[in-house]
Amino acid sequence: MKLIAFLVSLALFVGGIYLMGSAFFVPGLEGVLFVAGILITTAGLFVPVHILKRVDS
Repeated sequence: MKLIAFLVSLALFVGGIYLMGSAFFVPGLEGVLFVAGILITTAGLFVPVHILKRVDS
């Protein structure tokens, strides 16, 4: 369970950072993609910090 959660949170974190970086190359959707990248990165940090703490206890 921990390995799967780690892989999912790592994929969300890296995908969010990639989305924030690539947002500057999409004309017209820069703000939307950047905010989506911030939200996805936040979700990648939220899983191990808040959800796994309650599941493992």
